Amino acid sequence: MEILRVFNNNVVLAIDDGREVILTGRGLGFHARPGQEVDRAKIVRTFLPSDGRDPDHIAEHIADIPPEIIRLVTDAMARVGMARQSRESPTLVVALADHVSGVLRRASVGGTSIEYPLEAEVRSLYPEEYEKARSLVAELNAALKGALPSSEDVAFALHLVNAGFSTGDLSYTYRMTGVIQQMLAVIEQTYGIRMDQRSVNVARFITHLRYLFVRIHQGRQLEKGSEPIIQSIRQTYPDQMQCAYRLAAVVELRLGASLTEDEIGYLALHVARVVADATQSS
Repeated sequence: MEILRVFNNNVVLAIDDGREVILTGRGLGFHARPGQEVDRAKIVRTFLPSDGRDPDHIAEHIADIPPEIIRLVTDAMARVGMARQSRESPTLVVALADHVSGVLRRASVGGTSIEYPLEAEVRSLYPEEYEKARSLVAELNAALKGALPSSEDVAFALHLVNAGFSTGDLSYTYRMTGVIQQMLAVIEQTYGIRMDQRSVNVARFITHLRYLFVRIHQGRQLEKGSEPIIQSIRQTYPDQMQCAYRLAAVVELRLGASLTEDEIGYLALHVARVVADATQSS
C-alpha cells in the first residue's frame, strides 16, 4: 500500500490494489512522503470512496475533523447496524462526524442548540431514517455524556436521507422534503381527502418520490422506456394524469426540472393508488 498524498499527521491518501483509499490513524502521516509504504500498524480506519466523490476532496474534509470524532461515529454506526453504510459511504461518515464536531464546538463556547425545521415532516416522511437517527444519537450520547440534544435526531435523519444524493449538502434534502409535503397537499386538495402517511400505498408513493428526486439530481429521468404502460395509464386514469401534471408543475417550480411523460405517468399511477386507499379508509 503506497502513499499518494499526506493531508496531516493522521490522514493520508493511498493506493491499494489499484484503488485509491483514504486512511486515518494517529501519526499515520507524520514524516510520511508520497511514494512511501503505509505503516499498516497505524491504520485505524479505511475509507473507500465508492459513492462518486473525489477522494482528495473527501480526505481534505476528513483531515479537518478530529480523528476521535470519526472513530466515535463509525463505532456508533456499527453498533446500530450501519457498519456497511459506514464502509461504503465515506461521505455519510464525514457528514455525520463533521456535524457532531460542530455541535460539540458550539457547546464548548456556550452556544445554544439548533432547532431544525420540518421536524414533523421528517418524522412522518422518513420514519426508517428517523428511527436509525434516534438510535445513532443515543449511541453517541452514551460516549459523549449526553452532549447531543434530542433535536439532533432530525438533523441525523436528514443526513441519512441525504446519503442517497452522494452529497454532504443538506439544502437539496430540505427542499425535497418541502416538495413532497406540497405534492401530498395538492393531491388532498384535488380530491378532498386526508391521506394516512403511515399507509402502505402512501409510503410507497413517498419512496417513489425520493427515487424520482435522485433521478432528477443525477439527470437520469425515466424516458421512452415503457410507452405501452404509460399509454395504458393515460387511458385508465385520465383524472389522475391531470393531477400528476399539477404535481409535475410543482416539481418544475420548486426544483427547476421538467418531468418526462414517463415520470408523470408513474406519478398518476401512484395518485390513483393513494386516492383509492384514502377513499376506502374514510
